[in-house]
Amino acid sequence: MIYTHEVEHMCPVAKGANHGPAPIPQEGLWTKSKEIKDINGFTHGIGWCAPQQGACKLSLNVKDGVIQEALVETIGCSGMTHSAAMAAEILAGKTILEALNTDLVCDAINTAMRELFLQIVYGRTQSAFSENGLPIGAGLEDLGKGLRSQVGTMYSTVAKGPRYLEMAEGYVTRVALSDKDEIIGYEFVQLGVMMQNIKKGMSADEALKKATNHYGRFDDAVKYIDPREE
Repeated sequence: MIYTHEVEHMCPVAKGANHGPAPIPQEGLWTKSKEIKDINGFTHGIGWCAPQQGACKLSLNVKDGVIQEALVETIGCSGMTHSAAMAAEILAGKTILEALNTDLVCDAINTAMRELFLQIVYGRTQSAFSENGLPIGAGLEDLGKGLRSQVGTMYSTVAKGPRYLEMAEGYVTRVALSDKDEIIGYEFVQLGVMMQNIKKGMSADEALKKATNHYGRFDDAVKYIDPREE
């Protein structure tokens, strides 16, 4: 240790109160975290790239400071999907400090890791008050049936109005319009469910029919349009 001349000539003064770090809520316990291995929790973080062309939602399940589970969801950039594939391989098995200081390939994923790190070390995780935390595999519950990300894609212009393209329910195939040309419902296909049925041996036509449903006052429409073609 190197000290300046001024410090070397100071007389020692005993340190008084030293109560350590404030406890944070972790998996149903109040923990005084002093080392990386003291960190536990399941949580999410959002990140964006410098040109703000794309975004990433990152979910991590940390046990004893080590990332045991990672869910990487991206939107808005084609290259980011490949970055997510590499990040998923990188993250699992690393401590949160290693992950914070590792190039996760994409700027948005790196930013998400930064934001998520702050939540974890400050005790702001989703599992902060859950006894024993959440089991490995909890990240898949966010994806639901068919293991697909929840995506909302809408497009609108002043000249032609809005177009619903994809909702949480699924891929929108038809939009229902009233006699005033206002949207009153939509038809959608649950792509994850459809693909599962096809894998089980169901014909594509039957699988499509079984995975198709509608929302709102769809049956009351006076007109139906394909939001991608009309």
